[in-house]
Amino acid sequence: MATPAVVLLVLFLIVPVVLAFVLSFTNARLVSPNPPRFVGLDNFIRAFTQDPVFTRSALNTAIFAAVVVPVQAGFALFLAILVNQKIRGVVAFRVIFFIPVVTSIVVVSILWKFMYQDDGLINNAIDTLTFGAWSGTAWLQNPSTALGAIIVLSIWQAVGFHMLIWLSGLQTIPEELYEAARMDGAGTWQQFVNVTWPGLRSTMVFILVTITIAALGLFVQIDVMTQGGPVNSTTSLVYHAVRKGYREQETGYGAALSLIFFVAVLLIALLQRYLTRDKD
Repeated sequence: MATPAVVLLVLFLIVPVVLAFVLSFTNARLVSPNPPRFVGLDNFIRAFTQDPVFTRSALNTAIFAAVVVPVQAGFALFLAILVNQKIRGVVAFRVIFFIPVVTSIVVVSILWKFMYQDDGLINNAIDTLTFGAWSGTAWLQNPSTALGAIIVLSIWQAVGFHMLIWLSGLQTIPEELYEAARMDGAGTWQQFVNVTWPGLRSTMVFILVTITIAALGLFVQIDVMTQGGPVNSTTSLVYHAVRKGYREQETGYGAALSLIFFVAVLLIALLQRYLTRDKD
């Protein structure tokens, strides 16, 4: 019964990983009359010493993850607490916040690309709200604002998904605990610190790990909106690996970048899991 699943797992997971590992130690090209040659650690040395775009892409990815992970998790928790109230029309708010999640990230990126233009919706809104005192910029063409613009889009697009996960965690906390806290005179903030937050521990760990992995894998928004520009200010590790391995046909070097990315994500996930472990 498990044979088809095992075959698919081996075919689409194990084999690609092994191939990437092997290719990362060669000078293989996507289209070349010469057979691949073993080059040892040359691809890895090149990445760390001779490829400034790799350094910039690693920095961009780190900045993106450092901002997106806490902001998106915190904002999603805030929304989850709001839509967990027993008020009229709360289901409509849940649907509204979740709509961006079920919209293709490609479509979302194209729409926001238009909105970020010099004469786009965002600049027109800024101009209207400030009565012309401050005008925006071409957000994606400016190296100082391009990555920030993509961060805002990414947080907005996925916050609804994590809101639902937080909401499912909130609804597993027994109401009796809140009643006991109120009987002890606990205020809203004390209830959150002593009842809500401890009850959300496992949910918090899951959300932090999933957001971190998704943030480190930033690709589609970059590919659709900026292609890494301007001046590599939005290039991410995954985008750089794809560009080198596929578009510039340096398969061996692209595989090496992918392997570096894999090890980095694994180490970060293990560190995150260690820091959020249950010490009891």
